[in-house]
Amino acid sequence: MASHKLLVTPPKALLKPLSIPNRLLLGPGPSNLAPRIMAAGGLQMIGPMSKDMYQIMDEIKEGIQYVFQTRNPLTLVISGSGHCALEAALVNVLEPGDSFLVGANGIWGQRAVDIGERIGARVHPMTKDPGGHYTLQEVEEGLAQHKPVLLFLTHGESSTGVLQPLDGFGELCHIDILYSGSQKALNAPPGTSLISFSDKAKKKMYSRRTKPFSFYLDIKWLANFWGCDHQPRMYHHTIPVISLYSLRESLALIAEQGLENSWRQHREAAAYLHGRLQALGLQLFVKDPALRLPTVTTVAVPAGYDWRDIVSYVMDHFDIEIMGGLGPSTGKVLRIGLLGCNATRENVDRVTEALRAALQHCPKKKL
Repeated sequence: MASHKLLVTPPKALLKPLSIPNRLLLGPGPSNLAPRIMAAGGLQMIGPMSKDMYQIMDEIKEGIQYVFQTRNPLTLVISGSGHCALEAALVNVLEPGDSFLVGANGIWGQRAVDIGERIGARVHPMTKDPGGHYTLQEVEEGLAQHKPVLLFLTHGESSTGVLQPLDGFGELCHIDILYSGSQKALNAPPGTSLISFSDKAKKKMYSRRTKPFSFYLDIKWLANFWGCDHQPRMYHHTIPVISLYSLRESLALIAEQGLENSWRQHREAAAYLHGRLQALGLQLFVKDPALRLPTVTTVAVPAGYDWRDIVSYVMDHFDIEIMGGLGPSTGKVLRIGLLGCNATRENVDRVTEALRAALQHCPKKKL
C-alpha cells in the first residue's frame, strides 16, 4: 500500500475535536449515565482472556443473577444490544418446524415473529393492537391449540409502555429464558445485553437435532467463554472490554442501592410523572395504572399536533430528548423514559415544563 498514491484525503470533520452536546436523555433508553459508570469507560484496557478479565466477567455474572433474582448457572452477557439477546434466545431454542407461540402486542413481539419465521419455525402470533396485554385465559388457549416448544411474551414492552402482568399466571410465571438490554435494565451504555437460561432451557438447547444458525450466538460456545460450564475457557470472540467495565459498575451501583430501593425509586418517579402529565391535559396511552411500565411512559399524541414537532421543540429549546413511538406505536405516542439515575422528580419537572412550552408554541391543526 505504501507504494501507491492515496486516493482519499483525511476527512476534515475528523481533524476537529469531538463535540458532544450536553443533553438530558429522557427517551426509552439509553439514558444519562452515573459518573461512576462513565469513569469506568475511561479505565485502561486489559486482555479479554486475562485472569483479571475473567474475574470481572464472573462478578458481572453474579450481578446479573442478583438483578434477575436467579441462581441459574447459565447466566451471561451477550456482546450486542438487547435485540441480540432476543436472537440468542430464539436461535438456540427453536429449530425448523418447531411450534412457536408469540405475544405480538408491540415491536418486540413482532420481531420475535420475524426471527422465528427466519429460523423456519411454525410461528403462531397472538396479535393485539399497541397498548394491549394478554390474559391467562388467552395464553392458555394458545398453548392448548398450538402446543408450542416456546412461548414468547414481552414483559416490558418499551414501544407501547405496557407492563405485561404475570401475577396469577401460575406455572407460566416460571421463566425459562430472561433477557434485557443493558441500557434498559441497568442504566448502562447500550451495546451489551444480559440473558439467563433455566436448566430446562439448557437441556433443550443441548439436545438439539441441528446446530443453531448463528455461530456468534451459539450458547454452548458462549457458556464456555463465560465460565458457565466449568470447563477450560476457549476463545470465541473478542468481548467489548471497556463496555464490560461500565456494565460491572452499573451492576455494582444497583447492588449497593438494593433492588427493592431501585424499584421504589422508579415507581415513585413514574407516579409523579403521570400526575404532572395529566395536569397538563395530556392523556396517558396505557389507561390501567397497573399495566404501565415504571420506566417508560407513553403519552397519547395530543389531537392536532404532529409528534415530531413536539419532540423537536423539546430538543431544540430545552436540550431534552424524548422520543415518538416505535413500530406499531409510531405516530400514536410520545415516549418518556425515567431510567436509573435519571428517575428523579427534578427531571420530571424539567420535561413537563418543556412539554408545556411545546404545547404552547408548536403548530396545531384546526380540527
